[in-house]
Amino acid sequence: MKVSLYKFFVKFLLLNLVKYLSSYIIKILIVIGGLSLEKAKQSKKSKTFLEILLISTKLGFTSFGGPIAHLGYFHDEYVRRRKWLDEKSYADLVALCQFLPGPASSQVGIGIGIIRGGLIGGIISFLGFTLPSVIGLIIFASLIEGLDIENAGWIHGLKMVAVAIVAHAILGMAKNLTPDLQRKTIALFALVITLLWQSVFSQIGVIILASVIGHFLYKQQSIEQSHEYISFPISKKFASFCLGLFFVLLFLLPVIREIFAYPWIAMFDSFYRSGSLVFGGGHVVLPLLEREFVPSEWLSEEAFLAGYGATQAVPGPLFTFAAYIGTVINGWGGGIFATFAIFLPAFLLIIGVLPFWNTLCKNAKIQSALLGVNAAVVGILISAFYHPIWTSSILNATDFAFAAVLFSMLVYWKSPPWIIVITGAIGGMLISYFQL
Repeated sequence: MKVSLYKFFVKFLLLNLVKYLSSYIIKILIVIGGLSLEKAKQSKKSKTFLEILLISTKLGFTSFGGPIAHLGYFHDEYVRRRKWLDEKSYADLVALCQFLPGPASSQVGIGIGIIRGGLIGGIISFLGFTLPSVIGLIIFASLIEGLDIENAGWIHGLKMVAVAIVAHAILGMAKNLTPDLQRKTIALFALVITLLWQSVFSQIGVIILASVIGHFLYKQQSIEQSHEYISFPISKKFASFCLGLFFVLLFLLPVIREIFAYPWIAMFDSFYRSGSLVFGGGHVVLPLLEREFVPSEWLSEEAFLAGYGATQAVPGPLFTFAAYIGTVINGWGGGIFATFAIFLPAFLLIIGVLPFWNTLCKNAKIQSALLGVNAAVVGILISAFYHPIWTSSILNATDFAFAAVLFSMLVYWKSPPWIIVITGAIGGMLISYFQL
């Protein structure tokens, strides 16, 4: 009897020990397997991120020609060669980024990065496409520091280049954004107000009023909608936060700037607002930046235009002109700070709008308000184009004639911007030499 009880007890202990060890081993295997799976996932993510970085950096070094050309490069690389997204998805993404203010090509690159690798992928795609020109312009700004360029003939030639390029860009915007009498009137109203009262509050006030007018004028209008659907790995909660932050910064920064009068806050506000109000590509940001930084003597007109000429000569987004301005004002740290400030609205908008794109396309109230806002932006840009760009560049009949030649080369002969820049610099030197 004792032997039987002993055998039973030993058997019971052995069975429980085996059961315990088995469960423990299974748990270990699950953990190891999970770690291996997680490691495999991390490895796959790392490869994806590296792929995004390499391809976007290659585009950052080779994409000359401005926003429209950039979209062509993106299509060739991401759609035709890599097949990261199909034709319809790419067309919808481009439509979204054209709909938003900011650097359209950079926003498309960010969107493709998000589709491929989530939010981190979008950041990596942006860095790869942007850093080559940012680094080049920071170096250029550091090299010209201390040089006497105030009376250089080529600088005056670049002023006329700016007149031709910005006039062309604004005309293209006006054609698309003010096609009827009502929107032309809104643009005229914005032009007059911002010319007579040149302050950040007049710009914001005009935009708010234009959105209300646009809503009442076009609320019954049938607006063409896209029925395509794009899926993005971003939560609506996070998107709402980004969208809210965009508007909070846009409206509060000018107030904070006036209260504290701190240079870094003023600089951040100027770049952020310029990056928030631009439709139609990087050429159009020039008058906004010039109005913000030249009259306030952050940098001279000559230094400003030298940087603009250099920006035309480098690949990548034209918004990287901010890196040059920031470096001239406060060294390479200022260049990085300025780049962050001017591109931040693009990030907040593309992330904030992506998950709501299909809803926005169907919302007639938002669409009608934006028609008014777009028209007002045209007027604001014409105002900034007239003063200080036109008033500081066209000083006599010779200047006007040469600017007209440059404009004709751009519009009728379809010369690329870098040719216009070289022609303008050489022409400016000749005008100065012969004192025409």
